[in-house]
Amino acid sequence: MQQRFEDKVVIVTGAGSGIGAATAKRFSDEGASVVLCGRTVDKLEKIATGLPADRTLVHAADVRQLHDVAALVAAALERFAQLDVMVNNAGVAPTGAVTELPVEAWHDALATDVSGVFYGCRMAIPHLKETRGSIVNVSSVSGLGGDWGMSFYNAAKGAVTNFTRAVALDCALDGIRVNAVCPSLTATDLTEDMLADDQLMNAFRSRIPLAGSRSTPYAEPEDVAAAIAFLASEDARFITGVNLPVDGGLSASNGQPKQA
Repeated sequence: MQQRFEDKVVIVTGAGSGIGAATAKRFSDEGASVVLCGRTVDKLEKIATGLPADRTLVHAADVRQLHDVAALVAAALERFAQLDVMVNNAGVAPTGAVTELPVEAWHDALATDVSGVFYGCRMAIPHLKETRGSIVNVSSVSGLGGDWGMSFYNAAKGAVTNFTRAVALDCALDGIRVNAVCPSLTATDLTEDMLADDQLMNAFRSRIPLAGSRSTPYAEPEDVAAAIAFLASEDARFITGVNLPVDGGLSASNGQPKQA
């Protein structure tokens, strides 16, 4: 595998499973020193066992707390002396009607999905100025349009999508690129029940163009990790403010049914 991130330092939040774990592995495989962040140390350490010890740091933090994110960035700098890439991946996805979900779920979605991204950017940017580094936020196709029964998640990811654009403008003169990926359904611990629902999978298959050319209608975490690595790399050196769908062509449709 090419070594696009040799001598680079990358922080990945929500690195204990799913997209975050795959992203940490992808950066490590390409030569980076990687800081794995999450709330559960055991999960992070399990991921870390498969990575080079001299280029891996496990740091527990709750991205809903500014002081935790500040300590995360400080720990990365203490261990590796620089920061080149910040991947704001940690998130939650409450589902249910707007009148039925508890108010606490609203606050948690905004605190994790929106404030967590804001804190990550705010704490990383001063150090990314020194390395002319980049930020990749993990939004969602749910941040590009609405879903049934996911209004809290739509609101949070919609905020991440537009926040990414705005911060990209603010950081451009400092040479910091800020982009986001927008995955559709991805095989993670959070989506196991969805993946086991044959009727739902058939519905996704009918909506995702690339599903017809593969055995599953959903993305693997590695698919999203590859897009994140691309956006963070010099291969994307003239790309900023982009929200890149990783959705098998889902967002290419205007929503009308197939007619032929």
